[in-house]
Amino acid sequence: MSDVRVRFAPSPTGYLHIGGLRTALFNWLYARHEGGTFIVRIEDTDRDRSTDEAIDVILEGLRWTGLTWDEGPYRQTDRLDLYRQQAMGLLERGQAYWCICTTEELEARRKEAQATGQPLKYNGQCRERGITTPTQPAALRFKSPQEGETVVEDLIKGAIVFDNAVLDDLIILRSNGYPTYNFSVVIDDAMMGITHVIRGDDHVNNTPRQVPIFSALGYAIPKFAHLPMILGADKARLSKRHGATSVLAYQEMGYLPEALVNYLVRLGWSFGDQEIFSLTEMVEKFSFGSVQKAAATFNPEKLLWLNAEYMKQSDPKQVAHQLQPFLQQQGYDPNSPIQPQGGLEALVPPLRERARTLVEMVDWSLPYVIEPVVRDEAATKKFITPEIAPSLQKFVERGKALEPFTKETAEQLFHVILEEDGLKMGNLAQPLRVALTGRTTSPGIYDVMELLGKDRSMNRILEALQHVSSCGIVPTDA
Repeated sequence: MSDVRVRFAPSPTGYLHIGGLRTALFNWLYARHEGGTFIVRIEDTDRDRSTDEAIDVILEGLRWTGLTWDEGPYRQTDRLDLYRQQAMGLLERGQAYWCICTTEELEARRKEAQATGQPLKYNGQCRERGITTPTQPAALRFKSPQEGETVVEDLIKGAIVFDNAVLDDLIILRSNGYPTYNFSVVIDDAMMGITHVIRGDDHVNNTPRQVPIFSALGYAIPKFAHLPMILGADKARLSKRHGATSVLAYQEMGYLPEALVNYLVRLGWSFGDQEIFSLTEMVEKFSFGSVQKAAATFNPEKLLWLNAEYMKQSDPKQVAHQLQPFLQQQGYDPNSPIQPQGGLEALVPPLRERARTLVEMVDWSLPYVIEPVVRDEAATKKFITPEIAPSLQKFVERGKALEPFTKETAEQLFHVILEEDGLKMGNLAQPLRVALTGRTTSPGIYDVMELLGKDRSMNRILEALQHVSSCGIVPTDA
């Protein structure tokens, strides 16, 4: 283990979104690449908006995508006494002061500054009042440096220079005793020994506010890396109008977590022209030198393509495991004797060429896991006709005697009947397809029969023949 310690610190005010997961991923990859520690910390001091349900959703999203943490999840609300203690230390050392300005006074000054073109910052009215024991509601403000510059050597952006003259005297404790974001983050990062703060570009302006607090408290300043934003196709910040932004929404839509992680790592990072990476490869190749500075564009179609590629390349057993809950929502019983020959994993190879998501694969899977099969009425009427019924009946009678019943032996029987009855391939294949699956499209007809097995295949053909009227054929029992 190295001394590298990073953290993912979401606010539990809603679901885990795509941008948040990408931030967690880059933290996780850097920790794993360096043999360091990945920490999850829940920043829940916003009492009005933070919920336990949101925390559960965030952690579930991390687990689903495989971003397991080494420490945590810590919660800021469990550490309130620590923040207050540290804030009082700043007050005692003259690095913070009580502010009794009311909300109305602050708003009036803000409007006045806006109207006159002045900086929108606190004017320091209480800075030198020396209030020690406020007798009215008071917030504690940090004395930000007002001269010189704060320089941040960002691992992605390079040197970023901030003029201290524009820094505000931040409130670090609200009048209700709760710490503010910029203060509690510094305390947590310092006390948890965070060496690298890896977060979104939208936090750049918080960095010069936080660095002086680290210095005032005597803590080492971590290294910073600000990740490029994720934009929609219209170059606006990614939002719901660009498609789903919730991580678990992609789980519900049938995306593989490995595909989503692979797609997100390529939003802002690259390694040559390679598109598809295993987690092992990502960890091995990750570096900040390959993280781009410009914003990345989210492309749902490319994610869908990548998911389809993962469906094709993944272990069928793993895909089947991920498919099962979706099938159960449609009535599939894993303990029922109605199963594809070879189990669910046998379904994956013939179906994944046609399905881009697990949800699409569910639709293709239903004929093999649900009884009775639901047949399209128009297709049945079109293809299960009196003219083809004798050939279908013949297929059943001879198919029952096939041993073993495999796609190879079914194919041989199929061609024998074609020759005997003078049929073209489509004349028999489509009626069989509709009889067996209820549809006009499916994997290869021999694969279908092998998946269903002999008894189910023959029974379904006989069931289809029941729909034939005036054909002169009396189906025998299978």
